[in-house]
Formats: sequence, structure tokens, C-alpha cells
Amino acid sequence: MEEVLLISRFITRSLILLSLWFLCFPPGVVCDTGNVSASSNSSSKPKVINIGALFTLNSVLGEAANRAIQAAVDDVNSDPTILNGVQLKLLISDTNCSGFIGTMEALQLMESDVVVAIGPQSSGIAHVISHVVNELHVPLLSFGATDPTLSSMQYPYFLRTTPSDHFQMYAIADIVDYYGWREVIAIFVDDDYGRSGISVLGDALAKKRAKISYKAAFSPGDTESKINDLLVEVNLMESRVYVVHVNPDTGLNIFSVANALNMMGSGYVWIATDWLPSYLDSKDAVDSNTMNILQGVIALRHYTPDTDLKKSFMSKWNNLKYKGSAGHAGFNSYALYAYDSVWLAAHALDVFLNEGGNLSFSYDPKLHDTNGSMLHLASLRVFNGGEQLLQTLLRMNFTGVSGQIQFDPDKHLVHPAYDVLNIVGTGTRRIGYWSNYSHLSVVPPETLYTKPPNISTGSQHLYSVIWPGDTTSTPRGWVFPNNGQPLRIAVPNRVGYKEFASKDKSPQGVRGYCIDVFEAAISLLPYAVPRTYMLYGDGKRNPSYNELVSRVAQNVYDAAVGDITIVTNRTKIVDFTQPYMESGLVVVALVKEAKSNPWAFLKPFTAEMWFVTALFFLFVGAVVWILEHRINSEFRGPPRRQLITVCWFSFSTMFFSHRENTVSSLGRMVLIIWLFVVLIINSSYTASLTSILTVQQLTSGIQGIDSLISSTEPIGIQDGSFAFNYLVDELNIAQSRIVKLKNPEAYLRALKLGPKKGGVAAIVDELPYVELFLSNTNCLYRIVGPEFTKSGWGFAFQRDSPLAVDMSTAILQLSENGDLQKIHNKWLTHSECSSQVNQVDENQLSLNSFWGLFLICGIACVLSLTIFCCRVFTQYRRFSPEDEESEIETIEPSRSSRRSIRSTSFKQIIDFVDKKEEEIKEMLKRKNSNSNKQQTSIHSFSDGQASSPS
Repeated sequence: MEEVLLISRFITRSLILLSLWFLCFPPGVVCDTGNVSASSNSSSKPKVINIGALFTLNSVLGEAANRAIQAAVDDVNSDPTILNGVQLKLLISDTNCSGFIGTMEALQLMESDVVVAIGPQSSGIAHVISHVVNELHVPLLSFGATDPTLSSMQYPYFLRTTPSDHFQMYAIADIVDYYGWREVIAIFVDDDYGRSGISVLGDALAKKRAKISYKAAFSPGDTESKINDLLVEVNLMESRVYVVHVNPDTGLNIFSVANALNMMGSGYVWIATDWLPSYLDSKDAVDSNTMNILQGVIALRHYTPDTDLKKSFMSKWNNLKYKGSAGHAGFNSYALYAYDSVWLAAHALDVFLNEGGNLSFSYDPKLHDTNGSMLHLASLRVFNGGEQLLQTLLRMNFTGVSGQIQFDPDKHLVHPAYDVLNIVGTGTRRIGYWSNYSHLSVVPPETLYTKPPNISTGSQHLYSVIWPGDTTSTPRGWVFPNNGQPLRIAVPNRVGYKEFASKDKSPQGVRGYCIDVFEAAISLLPYAVPRTYMLYGDGKRNPSYNELVSRVAQNVYDAAVGDITIVTNRTKIVDFTQPYMESGLVVVALVKEAKSNPWAFLKPFTAEMWFVTALFFLFVGAVVWILEHRINSEFRGPPRRQLITVCWFSFSTMFFSHRENTVSSLGRMVLIIWLFVVLIINSSYTASLTSILTVQQLTSGIQGIDSLISSTEPIGIQDGSFAFNYLVDELNIAQSRIVKLKNPEAYLRALKLGPKKGGVAAIVDELPYVELFLSNTNCLYRIVGPEFTKSGWGFAFQRDSPLAVDMSTAILQLSENGDLQKIHNKWLTHSECSSQVNQVDENQLSLNSFWGLFLICGIACVLSLTIFCCRVFTQYRRFSPEDEESEIETIEPSRSSRRSIRSTSFKQIIDFVDKKEEEIKEMLKRKNSNSNKQQTSIHSFSDGQASSPS
């Protein structure tokens, strides 16, 4: 629409209406042509095909493109392998850097029935001309219009034969991320080319967690005075990383003015898009003054592989006879893309004709002249084969002087890549490459295409850079704004605990532990930080720290220094430094000395431990009795005596005073293991009981945060602390129970009164405050329970402030060199109470500490019983047959009695087990003797029968 408004300044009312009607057709919508009133249909191939070229002849890109396009047309016409004798006729129109003139030239060019148009190099003119070619179905091959928005579906007949600025901006974002910068300032020309490119840069930086802090736009025709004012404003800002995205014809003015403002020195970073190498390459020799200005600049240039085809084209470049108008006639990368654009059209037309395509045109009834019109709209005809030719162009795949010419589904050239250049001395130095495949690398992109893509941070590499100011140290990328305003630092105006931060009469205005830590960290920074401290709060009560942090986020203050706890909701709106002090919420309550207890001797063990110990005493006694009963007379006798023996033996082992001797090996093994267990238990019991009876025991009605939650008693907190929100929101404690206290004196009064007299049962506060409070209470109050939150104190800065990162590094240095501890000792030294609040339940010895010993003893007992039972069972089997034989020999049993003898009763087994070991051995001995006698008798009887007469 801006181009239409420009037309209204130069032509008559009727011309305005007709032009507006023509240019405002819905772009990209190709309607049916209706009845064909005139046609140039031909059944045979034409001898000549018209192709058009639209660009600004007298420009850096236009001069190079002019020579390249004409050379390409000559090369195509002289090549018998393409188009089969059909000649290309080149029609060139000069757009003269004007959207209006470009539109008029495009209309005149279309009257010549061109089938393909090449150009323009200007993105703004390409937007306007694209409407014309869309309506007439003529493909537009642009070698220089890099505006990313031209790739949209709005311009179906626009085809870019050079990489889009979309990729160039992502390359710049990768460079910014590679060097760790987080903010850049974009300096760009305020037209379609500049605005669209910088818009993509903002999106690319956002993906790298960086951003454009300021967009400095200027009009293409601005004078050096206006550019000077713009750069003065830019120089007052924080960022020192500048991305310059302008036209090559006027871009050097930016650097000339910047040099005059001393902005090309140390600490500055300048990144130029491909316009700068295009300008430098097109000059046969750049004057030394210009190169001196550009020292240290990083620039991007289209990467084109060094193929034999490219080398051949470069060798004959200086011999080309096409000179055109006066101006820059040097070579640049756009000449390669312009040359390949002609060859792309030639290859597509060759395929188009071979596939039976028809180069015919037809009139559109919507395009007609009105009375008095001078536009000759009726002479414009629609290319009937435009859609087919466009699809043919999109599927072309060949190697040109710029590399592989092939389009992806988004109509971009495949494998976009750039050289990353560093301007030093009298020329440029390549420090690496960027490709859409693997991003930053120091090897040519084509060698990476055969490998899996790798865009991880560790795989990104560039060679060293010589920065502005002739330094190899990577610039920090930012400084404090040079606008005469120091850093505004808010300090909480506390009522209590002024050791951390408080008002002071010194020139600095504040003092305290937090202030000293901040000043020590500032002194470690490699640059000066102008600052002024501003008290926050009325001094009558502690300020709200949440509101203080919010003021920093709202740009009321630049930073906040003090005892500010790092909590989740605050980190969402500001950036914190590394914590310089650990903190966490604890419970403080009144403690009393525990009274003596007549049952204190039971406290060393838990009830479970007592029960298991007593059970094992009886169990081990029973096991030893079983093992000793058959062979040890001390473990025999009447049942009552044996029961008393078991109990006495069991518990007398506790004092190692048992009088019964063990005879069996298994019994001795069990007893040795059990005595070791008893030794450990006795020693542990003695130590624990000694501690309970001799060490001062302090008790409190509050056991920790859990007992506070379950009770209904009031809880004291520090006014302004985040503890209020934590107790209410996280622990669901009623607000009515919470009492806000201003200072340590209020803490002391509330704890003395207690919950029944209007005070509090306990105080919940952060550990640094509590330690300072307890050091002044003569150990009347203690921390009860464990610390139930973990956090820290840090300095708050506005989001994305680079100072937060540098201050975190400085705080770590303070911690490593010991200065942080020295500052702590200066302000926060205090006496510590040696006694702690002891909880009896926590000091009791439980079964968890001894179950291993009980397990070993139990296994030994079970194993011994198993061996004993196996031995007894073996003896019983040897004894039972003898008994059975003797009974059979003496009595002739009946069948029922024999069945009764074979079935052994449980009583008989018990009687056998109860027998002495000596009796069992004697019985087995007699059995063996009788068996031998019986064997002898049988043999004698057999021998006598054999000797008697038959």
C-alpha cells in the first residue's frame, strides 16, 4: 500500500485508481482467464524465448549481477546440449531502487511476453513485483531479495535462488550464543528487508535465551547527522553487541559515524550481515581508511564450495566484456546466484519443452484499458504454462557455480551455509563456517553432510577472533548504561537485626553484613560500578521483602541488597546471585532442665529392644539346656529343678556369673556367641544410661514443626518475612495463630509470656536471625527439631541483568579465598550454647542397632539344634530294631500286637531323648554284642547239621 500511495504523488487521478485496482488483487490467487480473445498458440518449439531481468543497474549487487546474467545467457545460447537450438533473449529493466519505477518497469517488461523474470535484488521491490507476476503467472527468480517473508504462500510465483535471511539470522544467533552474550542491539534499515530480517533475529535469539534489547532503525535516505544521533542514543545503552543489517550501498556510513563516536574500540562487538562482504568483495581495492574503520568486525558471507565450475567462472570473470554503467563492477557472491538463476531457467525451460509444454499467452478480460488510460493494461497477457513451468523449476536439481541448486518443500535452497569472517589488516580472515546442518564449525560444510548432524554445544567451534581495539580477549558484551545514572540499589530499612543491614550516617548511607559482602564482591569485578544506596521502608516496621523484590522487577530499582531470601515466587520475576549465606526455617522455643525419673534405668532401650533381649535370654537358655541335658548332670533332675536351672542360667549370663558348666561342643559354641552379644548389649546400656544420668537434659513442650502444626497455640514470626506465606500456604496453619514480631526484644517478650498470657508458644524464623537471637538469651531458648526448609540469601537484580552473573562469580571468589567468613566473623560472632534440647526417644537404643547380633546368635542356635536333632534321630533308629527283636523272641505276638510294636509313640521318643548319653551308648553296645552272639550260634547250628549222617 505504501507503493500505491507513492504513485498518487506522480500520476493523475485516473492512473491512481487503475493502478490501485491492479495492485490490490488478492495476492497469490490466480483466477480463470475466461474467454481467450487472442492467443499465440504454436505447435512447434519457438526459436526465441524472452526472459526478463529486473534490478538496479547502478548498485553494488546490480553491477555484478548484470555481468553475470548476460554471461549466463551467452553461455546457455552457446551450449548445444540445452534447449536444442532455442535461443534466450534477455530483456533488462532498471528498477533504480524505487518501488514505483520497479512496478512500471515490470509492467512494461511483461508486455514483451517473458516466461521467466530474474530479480530483483531489493526485497521491497520484490514484494510489489510479486503481485504482478502472480497475476500473470510468470515465475520470478530472485538472486538478491533475501526477505524471509517472501517465502510465504502469499507469493507462489516468487522463487529465491539465494539463501534466505532466515538462515543468516539464525547463524548470528548461534554466534551470539557461542560467545555467551545475552543482549544485542539491532541497527537496521527501516524497510521490508531490514524489518523482516531483524524480526527473525529476535525469534532466533529467543531460542538461545537471548534477546534484542533495542531496535535502532533508520530510513534508507537518512543523513549522517541522523545516523549520528541514532548511534549516540545506542551508545548510552547497556549492550555493546551490535548487529548491522543494512544495504551495501549506504552501510559504510554506519561504521564511519561509529568510528567518529569512538564506538569501534575495545569492548565493542560489531556483527554485519552479508551486505558488508558483498561490498568489500565487489571493490577491486578497498582504501586503507575504510579497512582501518572495520578492524575487528565479524561478518557473514554466503558460502559457495570451491568446485571446478566455480573456479572456471572466476577465471574468466575479469575478461567479461559486459561493463554497463559506471560503478562497482567487482565480483561478489550474488553474481554466482544471478548466473545460476539463468541456468536454472534454461534447465527448467528445456524440461518444460521436452515434456510438451506450450509457450502460449492469453488475454485476461479483467485487464482492460478505460477511457483516457495510458497504462496499456490490455497489452498484458497471462502465461498459460506458468504453473507447469513453476513446478518444473521447483524440481530442478543440478550443480551450478554457487553449489547445488535444489529446493526443499519450503522453496528454500538446500544446504544454506555462510562463511564467518573476521576483518583484520587489509582483508578478511575466515574463522569458521555456519550451516543449517551442523551450525558453527571450522571444517567446510560439505564434509559434514556425510556425517550425522551434531548441533550440541560442545560441537560448536570457531577460530580465535581479533576484536575491535586489536584484542583477542572476548568482549563482555555489555557495560553499565552511559547515561549518567548510577545503579539504584534498594536496601531494606530494618527495625531489628540491624547487624545485617541498617541506615548509617556515613557517605555510603548504609552499613551491615550484607552491605559489606556486596561491596567486597563489587570490588572483585573488572570494571567500575557506579551505584547509590536507597533505603526501602519507613523504619518503623520491617518492609515487605516480596514488595521490595517486585519494585526491582518493575524497574523502580536496579537491584536489591540485603537479607533477601531466595524463594520460588521471587525467582520468577528477578534474577538472584549465588547465595552468600545459607538459611532455612527453624523453630525456637523455651526449654527447661529435665527432672530426674525413678524409672530412668529403663530409658536406654526402647520397649521393643527390652522385649527382644528378654526373649533371647530365655531362648538361649533353653537351647543350652537341650544341648547339655543328656550329658551334663547339672542340667538334669526333676522338672521343677530343670525349669529353675534354665531361667537362672539364662539371666545369669547377663553378668557372666552362671555357675553351670557346659560340656558339649555345640553348647559351648552357642554360649560363646551369646556372651559376646551380652557384652555388646551391656556396654551399650551402660554408656546410654551414663549419658542420661550425667548429661544435662533439656526438654521443651514443642518438639518441632510437626508438633506446632498439630497444636492450636500461637506462633511468632518476623514481620516482613516470607515465613508467613510459607506457614499459611504450604503448612496450612491458620492466620489467626500467627503473630508478627518486629525485633528480638519482641521475640523475648512473647516467649516469656507464653501462649497462656498473650505470648507465643514458639517462634519460626530463619537460621541466621535465630542464631543471633539465641546468642543474647543466655541459652534460655533453643532450636527444637530439625531445620525444615533449605534456602539462602542472595542479591536481587532485574531479569537478564549480566551483573547478576558477574556478582555470582565474585561471591564464589569471596567464599574460596576466605573473605566471606571474615566478614561473617566481623558482624555475626556470637557465643553458642553447648547443651542441646535432647529428646529421649531420639537417644534411646532401638532394635535397629542390634538386630545383626541377634541374627547371628539365632542362626548359631538353630544350627546347633539341627545338628543335635540329627544325631539323636540317628541313635534312635539304631536303638529301635533291637527293642523290637527282643520283644519278638520272648513272646509269640499276634498280628495286631506286631503292628502296635512297629508304631512308636511320641512318649517313647521323649523317653529316649531324656535318657543319658551313657545309657544310650550302653544299650547300643549290648545290641552289638547280642547280634554277634546270635550270628555265632546260627553258624554253629548250621555246621552241626551238615556233619550228621543223612
